[in-house]
Amino acid sequence: MFVVRPARLQDLDGLQSLAQKTGTGLTTLPDHRPTLEEKIKASIKAFKAPPGVTEQLSYLLILEDLATGKVAGTSALIVGLGLDKPFYSYRLLHVTQVSHDPEMRVDTELMQLTNDFVGATEVATLFLDPEYRVGKLGKLLSKARYLMMAAHPDRFSNQVIAEMRGWVDDEHHSPFWEAIGRHFFGMSFKEADEINGRGNSQFIADLMPKFPIYTSLLPEAARAVIGKPHDGARPAIHLLKKEGFRFSGAVDIFDGGPEMEAQRHDIWTARESVETIIGGIVDGDRQDPTHLVCNPAIDNFRVVLTHVVEGSSGVWLPKVAADALELGEGDTIRFSPVEQPKPVTSEG
Repeated sequence: MFVVRPARLQDLDGLQSLAQKTGTGLTTLPDHRPTLEEKIKASIKAFKAPPGVTEQLSYLLILEDLATGKVAGTSALIVGLGLDKPFYSYRLLHVTQVSHDPEMRVDTELMQLTNDFVGATEVATLFLDPEYRVGKLGKLLSKARYLMMAAHPDRFSNQVIAEMRGWVDDEHHSPFWEAIGRHFFGMSFKEADEINGRGNSQFIADLMPKFPIYTSLLPEAARAVIGKPHDGARPAIHLLKKEGFRFSGAVDIFDGGPEMEAQRHDIWTARESVETIIGGIVDGDRQDPTHLVCNPAIDNFRVVLTHVVEGSSGVWLPKVAADALELGEGDTIRFSPVEQPKPVTSEG
């Protein structure tokens, strides 16, 4: 059995081991022990904070293998983006210019430095240990965040975004960074990425060009990766699109990765979730789980994959799932289907 739960300081060793497997680009999970420790402490603070979005807070979730105690994955929710320091993106703008003498039309694209997502909620830091990329564990890790938003809507803003890692080559070089960032920062993509991952993004505000950039002036290699995700991020984008996220028209300023966007009430898992009580507990649990079930209490938020049977007095849960949720008969839960129903097609 696996459970998604808030990160604890005892998870620090496991979290760092996980960070060592991410490679370049996942700036929110750096292989830097002091930073990871601060992220756990910040998460503990967030879970204890009163409802409302008045400052930037980060909720860090851990996927635990209950059989071994191993940290198998992580995901996060960051609320109040840009309320403590700027959150920058490049907004893609399309401009048409027309001349009548001679007759000519020119369509151009600009990248404008913006902080359009101030106050938004970000789903972030989704990473599953390669050893555990089986079954539906990736969906559990990702969708647990949406159950948390559904259970505590007053803690999260309506606008929800996801920054996707941009494309890099086999040597971890970013064509986008080489064409823009290196000229203003005088450092490699890896160096800038590490600085940003440790929470120091002020140097971006100090050094990044403030005027629009014409993409036609960039090398072809850089233009080709604007809005292109990292190869390893494609499964995550597929999950996001199924939940209702769409490309926002903005990209990451470091690697040009796409930034996805949705309204909280439109996210499928959150919208389909239902709050009820545990009507009863049964022994055993089938393979191939069909539902996500959470303990919605903010001080003991936990999510598992299991089966539920709906009845007149609530839902029935397998004992192993109830134990993992640390709940019993009569306690409140929130649950949602794991998979979306396939669209019905008709012939005529």
